[in-house]
Amino acid sequence: MGLLKFENLPVNTLVGADWNTFKTMTDGQQIDKGYRTKYHLTKAICRLLSLLAPIQERRYQRLLANRPLEHDPLFILGHWRSGTTFVHNIFAQDQHFGHTTTYQTVFPHLMMFGQPFFKFFVNLVMPSHRPTDNMELSPDLPQEEEFALTNMTPVSYYDFWFYPHRMLEYCDRYLTFEKITPEEKRAFQEAFMRIVKISLWNTGGTQYLSKNPPHTGHVQALVEMFPNAKFIYLMRNPYTVFESTRSFFTQTIQPLKLQDATDDEIEMNAILAYPRLYKAYQEQKKFIPEGNLYEVKFEEFERDAYATTRDIYAKLQLPGWEESEEAIRNYIDSKRGHKKNQYEYSPRTIQLVNEHWGQAINDWGYERR
Repeated sequence: MGLLKFENLPVNTLVGADWNTFKTMTDGQQIDKGYRTKYHLTKAICRLLSLLAPIQERRYQRLLANRPLEHDPLFILGHWRSGTTFVHNIFAQDQHFGHTTTYQTVFPHLMMFGQPFFKFFVNLVMPSHRPTDNMELSPDLPQEEEFALTNMTPVSYYDFWFYPHRMLEYCDRYLTFEKITPEEKRAFQEAFMRIVKISLWNTGGTQYLSKNPPHTGHVQALVEMFPNAKFIYLMRNPYTVFESTRSFFTQTIQPLKLQDATDDEIEMNAILAYPRLYKAYQEQKKFIPEGNLYEVKFEEFERDAYATTRDIYAKLQLPGWEESEEAIRNYIDSKRGHKKNQYEYSPRTIQLVNEHWGQAINDWGYERR
């Protein structure tokens, strides 16, 4: 068990940002009174640690910048709380995949220099489990790379964790890319390529494995970067997704935010972001080459995770099944009986989902309540 609880963190994850990113993200932003101590402590640590960033930059340019990828990545897509973490952890059992670690998401500039030293302290204080779903936390476990992007470029949807009042603005700019500028898009692609290459270097993989819900709105930009990338898209019962997302957002945002925001505000922003993301994916999936996309309901995946995983390997023509089959089966078996959060759908939940997320219910054939 880590020394700190997630909800009591004295700083937020911007401690691992490079200084230019931190300054660009925070200049001119409203920092509410109750968060100024956290902001200044985060800023001080960030300023100190960012002095080490040039060491990694030199090593990256020398070792990785011009190294071509052996395979284009595999992307696991879907709205938050659609089962992407479970699927991600299953595929991570295949050692030919490389992934972004939890440590890397916070300290992306301290990967190729000083990692063992800093990881020791991260492991010491990191909470052992996520508060929202009791999933295990550890510095070396696979993690979604959007948190790393937040510390490498201002072009990240997860800027809303710090500035929740701008959540829908960031949604249109950095989640769906509807209002992104060409310069911002290039910044995103350059930062993401760094993440891919450093992740593969760090984990020894030959194909990058991505689990990042915001990428659900980035499909066109990702195919531009990786023309033969493979995609898994997960859909889950929207009523369950709503209840779980509301819990996830309202709990996760508490130790990260620098502005006051009520639970009702966060809930409504999540409600309005869902159809934007759903629409963006439906419009952009046409850019994925035939045979490179596997769509599945999470309920169907979970019903027989082993058989579905095997089918995904076959349909997407992924390498590594024979070598990793035993490890994948063992992992799936170890998770049988895992206690998941149970949700009761209140009349208000049903009303909100039917009103705002009805298209997804109809398109995927879920029973309307």
